[in-house]
Amino acid sequence: MTSETLPSNIAVHPIPAFTDNYIWCLHDDANAIVVDPGDAEPVLAFIKAKGLTLSAVLITHHHRDHTGGIAKLVSAVPDLPVIGPRGNHIRGITKSVSQGDTVSLPVLKLSLQVMEVPGHTLDHIAFFGHGALFCGDTLFSAGCGRLFEGSPEQMHHSLNKLKRLPDSTKVYCTHEYTQANVKFALTVEPNNVALNEYADWVVSMREQNLPTLPSNLREQKKINPFLRAHELSVKTAAEAYCENNLADDVAVFAAVRRWKDEF
Repeated sequence: MTSETLPSNIAVHPIPAFTDNYIWCLHDDANAIVVDPGDAEPVLAFIKAKGLTLSAVLITHHHRDHTGGIAKLVSAVPDLPVIGPRGNHIRGITKSVSQGDTVSLPVLKLSLQVMEVPGHTLDHIAFFGHGALFCGDTLFSAGCGRLFEGSPEQMHHSLNKLKRLPDSTKVYCTHEYTQANVKFALTVEPNNVALNEYADWVVSMREQNLPTLPSNLREQKKINPFLRAHELSVKTAAEAYCENNLADDVAVFAAVRRWKDEF
């Protein structure tokens, strides 16, 4: 069993990439591990500036904005471990992992559990340990990933799997989508007090060009409509949107996801 928080000497730093990606870098001022490096350049620049040694790469799914930097990082750091989903479809992965596997990262004294969370893509995985969840494009703050490959049933199941983690779990997703997500969430639940308070905080953070991440699961359960399909307020709003009675939580989730796609 891993400790409930990251060791005090470990920092988790968001390296901005493209227009709204974060490449998460875990480091102890000597060694570094990065998650979903879509672009190698900002990673190499950060590591050089901090005097770090890149020790491993974690990959959550195959989309190019999460994998595009692998080749250049591997060429810069020979024998670099690259850990990601099984299937042999992501070039550069040196170790494939699946549900229930443990990823040991001894250089930072970390141990992460692998969770399969299909929905956004079929190969999507998340890494959880020490109270931190690196969930790629599955769960966002106040949102979730589009269903490019998976079904609403799969994504709802995956999100429920993440919901069962401790409330204190910090959620490190890979896009700064929070402000747009909150705008939609307020359309679904305009009277959600926690969501309205969170919306004000998000505006103030983004006005200062500061990240709104990580979030935590306790907060997300209060504000994220995709984690709240069981709530009457979300069900009522979804039924009004699709002008139909919705039989169960999966149907509610599917309607809200479709609504967001068209928003």
